[in-house]
Amino acid sequence: MDDRRRRFEAQVLPHLDGAYRFARWLARSPEGVDDVVQEAVLRAYRSFDSLRGSDARAWLMTIVRNCHFTSHAQRRRRAEEALPEDFGAADEDAVAAAMTTAADPESELIARDEQQALTDLMARLPEKYSEVLVLREMEDMDYRAIAAVTCVPVGTVMSRLARARAALRKQWRLQAGELRAVP
Repeated sequence: MDDRRRRFEAQVLPHLDGAYRFARWLARSPEGVDDVVQEAVLRAYRSFDSLRGSDARAWLMTIVRNCHFTSHAQRRRRAEEALPEDFGAADEDAVAAAMTTAADPESELIARDEQQALTDLMARLPEKYSEVLVLREMEDMDYRAIAAVTCVPVGTVMSRLARARAALRKQWRLQAGELRAVP
């Protein structure tokens, strides 16, 4: 194995799971996510020499985001816009596996319902809000890295994150019946 490939595997591939999760949230359905991530990894490998001491994680997430938008634009041009789908069985299994700390089946069911509700509410957020929320809360990226991925200033990241959290909180309360819906 050559040195370039070894460095690529050491610096970029550890972030593959995060890239997949990010692509899944951007796509809002499992359709095409594998293709987007595969294209992103290929592009990353081809241009790996351009990565000079910067954050490989943010660099890969930027490529995933660009590949998603390219793929999305191509689907729109072909007029094959897919409707958002619910999580597939594989995603439900992953959610269930993540909740192994639940004490009983009822707790597991409640936790799974809450996860599905959160997923549904996040799908309603505008993309510019959901992407910063996913990168911060699920991928644990700092504001500067998120700004690099989304190509916006750090202040914009912070305001989008605050708005996303507020909108999510409000929708969660509306769904829970704590607030009355305003017509």
